[in-house]
Amino acid sequence: MKAKNWLLLLAFGLMLSVLAACSGEKSKESGGTKTGETAEGKVLNFLNPEAIPSMDPSLATDESSFIYLAATMEGLYRLDEKTQAAPGIAESHEVSTDGLTWTFTLREDAKWSNGDPVTAHDFVYAWQRAVDPATGSEYGPYMMSGVIKNAEAINKGELAVDQLGVKADGDFTLVVELENATPYFETLTTFGTFFPLNKKFVEEKGNGFATSSENLLANGPYTISNWTSTSDSWELVKNKEYWDAKTVKMDKLTFKVVKDPQTALNLYEEGTVDRMDLTSDLVDQYSTNDDYVVSAETFSYFLKFNQTKSEALANTNIRAALSRAFDKEALVGEILNNGSIASNGLIPKDFTPMPDSGEDFRKVSGDLVKYDLKAAKEFWEKGLAELGTDSVELEFLADDDKTTKNLVQYVANQLSTNLEGLKVTIKQVPKEQRLNLDSTMDYQIQLSRWGPDFLDPFTFMNLWTTDSGNNWTGYSSATYDKLVRDTASTLATNAKARYNNFLEAEKVLFEDAAIAPVYQSSRAQLVSPKVQNVFVNPFGATYEYKWADINE
Repeated sequence: MKAKNWLLLLAFGLMLSVLAACSGEKSKESGGTKTGETAEGKVLNFLNPEAIPSMDPSLATDESSFIYLAATMEGLYRLDEKTQAAPGIAESHEVSTDGLTWTFTLREDAKWSNGDPVTAHDFVYAWQRAVDPATGSEYGPYMMSGVIKNAEAINKGELAVDQLGVKADGDFTLVVELENATPYFETLTTFGTFFPLNKKFVEEKGNGFATSSENLLANGPYTISNWTSTSDSWELVKNKEYWDAKTVKMDKLTFKVVKDPQTALNLYEEGTVDRMDLTSDLVDQYSTNDDYVVSAETFSYFLKFNQTKSEALANTNIRAALSRAFDKEALVGEILNNGSIASNGLIPKDFTPMPDSGEDFRKVSGDLVKYDLKAAKEFWEKGLAELGTDSVELEFLADDDKTTKNLVQYVANQLSTNLEGLKVTIKQVPKEQRLNLDSTMDYQIQLSRWGPDFLDPFTFMNLWTTDSGNNWTGYSSATYDKLVRDTASTLATNAKARYNNFLEAEKVLFEDAAIAPVYQSSRAQLVSPKVQNVFVNPFGATYEYKWADINE
């Protein structure tokens, strides 16, 4: 099944953003009481749970970074109102009969915010920079290896960056050579890692590039202002140089970092902000409010086990025990209480259908790791015997927001209560610090998550291959590697065989207890009725602000 058809299924099955409750009284001080019209024009005000870790497309790795990159930049294609890949900087493209050569015709009216034209050379430079080992990008190798010709060899230092399969044929024709036929490549081009960069500007800024508003260029719907790498507030301002500026209705979107839920609620009720995330203790109180919205998501949350940092975690039985020793149903029902569902596998529910039957992948693959206290204790005893000990101490790393704090305290308590001899200590740090500790493998157990970057199981499965730029666990399996790699090479054009490999690979991953599935998230929010056409994407950047408007 072609990628566009998959996207239509997602748009129908997930339409994430508007399950508003129909009963209850609306707060008289709701954010919806203001029009959003100010002396500065149309303005909406939002919150963000953390500072933006990076505005460098080559270095960004997290949800917040990709949201603001997507708002200020544009690749060859971007996801439209129906979550379909629509023309961005590319007006059209052609694909060779063997699926290996994609030729993109770029629009000639696209400009950077400094007035420079956006050209094919900007894409060549950005893509080469993302796979250059000197850049230190995680996503460049992850997104491009096995897809763009020579990307993997370049990242390993075996070839020069100019050997990457991307060339400019003049200023407005981009020719891309793929390693293997990649049916989802069009959706890949919507993702932040594939955004263009103005070489002259980046090199002039040097180490200062992407550290502040003044050190950034935009080619998308908005520019970012009043931002530095440590800012707790910033603004998206309509980009008058954007080729489709006539479509952008908002003059400004403001953002403020607020981690405390009660503070966020107070700001919403006084009309200062137009959207806020509800924590579990607030859901019951506001679930009948007219502004209450629950959005299903395709983020998978899981525990990562660092097999190189702990002798105990190098033991398969210990990891298998930890994976089964906490009650996930109670976690989503009592701790999160926001519509999230317990996860017993890696690929999320309602993400992608099987190509032959149309059945949901998650249903076909089934429950691979359920809460099972009896089995957990059996694995635990075997593991302790193999280690020759009766006790284990582990450190649990997580972000420092309140929801995560409640969640990790619950899981840590369950683990230490249910597994005799286990002591768990919690280490909570700001998200940017956790990401650094993750990439340097300076942790033991970690609560992490992954949201899909494109519409294919490969976006999740490739995380855990031995040489993946995101596999910071020490896990390595030749069997798993081959199953996943074959889906991008010998089986690339055989949809049924690819998906059978994905099913088998997921089973291997959990037989090896490489990670422990926890839950698939949903988001409970209060959203002002004046907020219109802010779309929630099932992959890539969570929010699409290009079409944002105010409902008069």
